[in-house]
Parts: sequence; structure tokens; C-alpha cells
Amino acid sequence: MIKLDFAKNKCYAVMGLGISGRLAARALAKAGANVLAWDDIDNARNQVLGIKGVQLENLNFHGLDKVHALILSPGIPHTYPKPHPVAAEAKRRGLPIIGDIELLLRALPNRKNIIITGTNGKSTTTALISHLLTSNGLRVEVGGNLGRPVLNFNDPGRDGILVLELSSYQLELTPSIAPTIAVWLNISIDHIERHGNLAGYVAAKQRIFANQCSDNIAIVVVDDEQSSIVANTLRQNGNNLIEVSNKRPILGGIYVDQGFLIDARSSQPNKIFDLKSVQSLPGAHNEQNAAAATAACLALGFRKEVIARTITSFLGLAHRLELVAVYDNVTYVNDSKATNAIATAQALATYNPIYWIVGGRAKEGGIERLTPWLNRIKRAYLIGESAKNFLRQIGNNCPTVLSYTLENATWQAHAEAQEDNILGATVLLSPAAASFDQFPNFEVRGEQFKALVRALTYNYSKKY
Repeated sequence: MIKLDFAKNKCYAVMGLGISGRLAARALAKAGANVLAWDDIDNARNQVLGIKGVQLENLNFHGLDKVHALILSPGIPHTYPKPHPVAAEAKRRGLPIIGDIELLLRALPNRKNIIITGTNGKSTTTALISHLLTSNGLRVEVGGNLGRPVLNFNDPGRDGILVLELSSYQLELTPSIAPTIAVWLNISIDHIERHGNLAGYVAAKQRIFANQCSDNIAIVVVDDEQSSIVANTLRQNGNNLIEVSNKRPILGGIYVDQGFLIDARSSQPNKIFDLKSVQSLPGAHNEQNAAAATAACLALGFRKEVIARTITSFLGLAHRLELVAVYDNVTYVNDSKATNAIATAQALATYNPIYWIVGGRAKEGGIERLTPWLNRIKRAYLIGESAKNFLRQIGNNCPTVLSYTLENATWQAHAEAQEDNILGATVLLSPAAASFDQFPNFEVRGEQFKALVRALTYNYSKKY
């Protein structure tokens, strides 16, 4: 656990007692702080009973009088659409509203850190950067929006590196963020219910660059309009900028050309390696992720030969184009982490033909933007509360069936794919929707899919 020595003899309020909130309360109390904790859910409050130095206090009514700062769960709104009453009271009093990432950075102010954000690809890029660093002997602590809560880290030391995936929610609660290397992957409409509109979402994401100095590096993938605007702003502001693209050559940057990763930071562009040889990174979107991760490691001083050697051993990320099984001519892929249409578009562009399992709790716009890829779909199996709405959006663009549950859909897709027996066919779970209508999270959804597939392909999978 990270030592929060700066908090000794101060009073902190912790609102929201999920995993990160409970750890914040525990770490602050262990450091000698007086901690007032609350969650509007009874079961969450019970999780901190008995922790020495943590006092349950209904912050909705009282408890902020002597507080130094409010530690707020990222999921609790503090601006749009309406601030939670505790956040509103903290603002009225002029109290800092921060999150667990801010506590980490205050505790370890002199540690190198690579921070990754974007709408899609964050987790794969974060995991890949961590793999490249650890495989070459560096001490790394990786987490944030991915993996371990940050206050469960160990101090990596002055020669180590913090690798953090941060959402827009987390960035808003981290005022002192100043990444050694900031990685911006892409922007598309997401979390509008929290930020109000695209401009609000982009502004929250741009906090990643707010405190960078001349020694820091900003890496921006410029393959969408908003990201290009962000890169232009950084350039005009004099930031140390490396642009990345998997769509076009970037003089002075890193780009992908016919599957080859190119380093064009000098006057003579040089091939780094062939991304097509990395089986765990299929699809054009993973070219983008790999290019951004490579740019980060090059910025740290890694030689391209070292990166090329190490990247081939990356195993990929669970629930993101994760190969589950190959049974006869059919491949089974778990892409449960695709919770919006942009992420699913990347999956649909990777495989053909596809037996597509789709649906859940729809995001804004649903799957309207996926029409250009529906000619790849042999049949779509619609699940979750969005099933009928997605059926209407698909229309006559591909065959469909209302499966409603993941279990039904997996059985149906398996049976039809095996009956058709098309070489290169893929049964793909890529929901383009959140999981919360039927599952606690996308991980549980993905694990159920994998268990179903393994049961259906058991006899063969023992050999595979």
C-alpha cells in the first residue's frame, strides 16, 4: 500500500466506498489522518466498519467542517448533469475535490509516469506499454482504470515507472497531473450523460496535458478530427509533441505503412517491425495501439530493436479481441470490453464472416454507425435490454435473431457456425453496449462467454 505521509494529522472526507474509496480511507487512516467516510449504499458502508481511524459520517448532512479535502469516487458526479449534494457542498466551501490518483501522485511526486487516455484502446495500450517495460527489466506499477487500484501499488522507486490508464472521470479528479509521457489515443462521443456534450468530454480528457513542462512528452494519435485539433493546440502551445497515425505518414512522428511501424522522427524514416507478425494485436485499431505504445517507449530511450523483439511476446488483453477457441473452421473471439459502437467497429473490421453476438445497455446512438460493416455479418444474435432497439437499427442489413441472453446467443451462434462450416468464420462477442443490464461488468460477461464456448468446444479444445 502507498504511504500517504503528507496526510498525517489532517482530516479527509471520503465519499463513495467502492474498492478505490475503501483503499483511500484505509491508506489515509494508516498515515495518521482523521477520515470521515460515507456511501449512500448500506452494503458499501459496512465494508469500512472496524477500520481504525475511519469514522462513518453521513456527509450529506454534516462532516465537512474541518475537512482538508474531499476524496470522491470517480463515478459520483460533481459537475454535470447535477453535482452530488456532498460535492456541491465541498465546492461551496472551496474544498479540493480529488480522487485516489491524486493521492498517489502527491505521495510519489518524483516518480516517472506514463499516463494513457482516449475513448478506445486505453487498456490494450496500457498493458502493452507495461509489457514492454517489465520485459526489459524496469520496475513498473500499472493500474488506474485497468487492473489494480493505485493505492495498492508498491513504490517502484526513482528508477521505476508508474503506468496509468485514466478515464475522463479520473482525470477530472487529478488536478496536479503532469505526466512524464502523456498518451492520447482517440476521441469519439462517449460519457455524454456525465460531461454534457462532446466538448465537455474532450475538455476532461485534455486535463492529461494541463501541467506538462518542457521535459515532458505528449504523444497524440491524430487519426480523428478532435485528436488532430488537440495536437494542433499542443503544438501551438510549444508542447514536446510526437504525433502518431495508422492512416497516413507523419513526418517527425510515428506511423504505420502497410503493416510496418515507421519511425520518422529523424530526416530518414526507419522501419521498426512488421505488426502483422504480432498475432495478439489483430486489426487496424491495434496498429494504432501498438504505434502509440512504441512511441512511448522510444521517448523513454528504448532502441527499436528491443521493442521489436519484445512486442512479439505480448499475449493481448482479456476481453479485447481475445482468442477463446478454434473449433473446426470456426474461431471464437471474446470482445466483451467493446462497450460502444466505435470499439465494435474495430472488431467487425477485423473478421469476416462473423456470427455476431451484440447488445446490452445501449450507449448514445446505439449501433447506427456500424451499418458499413454489416455486410460481413452472417447473423446477428441480439441480447440484453437493447435487443429490440438494435433489431430496428440493423433493419434488413443482415439476418438477425432475438436471443435475449448471452447463453442463448452463444449456443445459437455456435450451432449455425458449425453447420455452415465456413473457413475463416468467427463467432464474435462484441456487444457495442454496456453490460450492466445483465452483468456486474464486462469482465463477468466475457468470462461467461468463454465458459460457454469452452463447454461447447470441449473435446476439441483439450487438444488445441
